[in-house]
Amino acid sequence: MKFFFFHLMSWPYLPDDFEKKYDSAWIWCPNTLFDPEKGSRLYNEYLDTLVYAEEAGFDGLCVNEHHQNAYGLMPSPNLMAAILARQTKRVKIAVIGNALPLYNPPTRIAEEFAMIDCISEGRLIAGFVVGGGPEYFSYGVNPTYAREMFREAHDLIIRAWTEPGPFRFFSKHYKLNYVNPWPLPLQKPHPPIWVPGVGSIETMEFVAKRRYSYMGIPYFHISVFKRTFDMFREACAREGYEPSPDQTGWAIPIYVAETDRQAREEFESSLWYFAKKLLLGIDISPPGYTSVKSALSIIKNQGKFLASVETWDQIEEGVYAIVGSPATVRDKLIHYQKELGVGNILTGMQIGAVTHEQARRSMKLFAEEVMPYVRQAQEAPVRS
Repeated sequence: MKFFFFHLMSWPYLPDDFEKKYDSAWIWCPNTLFDPEKGSRLYNEYLDTLVYAEEAGFDGLCVNEHHQNAYGLMPSPNLMAAILARQTKRVKIAVIGNALPLYNPPTRIAEEFAMIDCISEGRLIAGFVVGGGPEYFSYGVNPTYAREMFREAHDLIIRAWTEPGPFRFFSKHYKLNYVNPWPLPLQKPHPPIWVPGVGSIETMEFVAKRRYSYMGIPYFHISVFKRTFDMFREACAREGYEPSPDQTGWAIPIYVAETDRQAREEFESSLWYFAKKLLLGIDISPPGYTSVKSALSIIKNQGKFLASVETWDQIEEGVYAIVGSPATVRDKLIHYQKELGVGNILTGMQIGAVTHEQARRSMKLFAEEVMPYVRQAQEAPVRS
């Protein structure tokens, strides 16, 4: 069982009436709402919190990529990962991930990931994503080619890491006469690869075929995760094997305080800020972005997405977040970890407008009074 501290680096300063004045926190959300002076302080505080996660005892850190939005202020997670590679010594650094179709040529990813892996002395986890629907509007990339560009870019990167260069790579979307990256990753044959997903069958089959790790994207009802991980295991079974727990990860907002009441009082407003402001417009999906089959699967889950939730009872019932005292959080985490069968927990502990002080108090309690118990319960033999 591994615990990762997952950070979006959200913008916590949207106006109170944001959702009444604007219809999206993505693509066309005016950048006049970004204050560079506040942004400067925010980036440094977020990085300090990520570094603190190593001190607290987390196994790894997660950063990811988004563009032109208030939801996540990391258009280049590789920059953040490079900083963390120098400022930490032990934790894994998971970039989940680079949106492959947005890079031309994708050898840029091969090079930058190799740099991070070398600087961190082999601690990189390389995340590959197709990228969210809004990103295709932001970058002006044709979404009907998203899946095939992703696959071609993936093949190019893997060959760049494992095949001596220079060599030629000619595909439908990428044509390079000289593929010869300097540097190469320290980990051989290449860093571990994680691919996040929200229910796309194509993504699950892609991951299962290559025996990569599948990370469930957060903010859905627990039933969606159960169905998703079951579908992933079925995809692995079709490839002739049973996935290990290490091949799956559950991303879930978690907040810990001394008591259940205190935890809710400190966290609830930030969760609603996140759900009603930052998730506004995240479901913008360009035509052709997914197959009809996968689109129908995703549509099924829309009513079980955090943005549609209205009450705290629904939060609790659907396990959209785990909030409470150490005892409450560990009991719930042990129960749902076993139900889902995942080996990685990606804890979103500073979402929305959670302050840096609140986040670090919660992280400390979680690391000291939750993680050891969950590990012990996960490793305990099952009694007949």
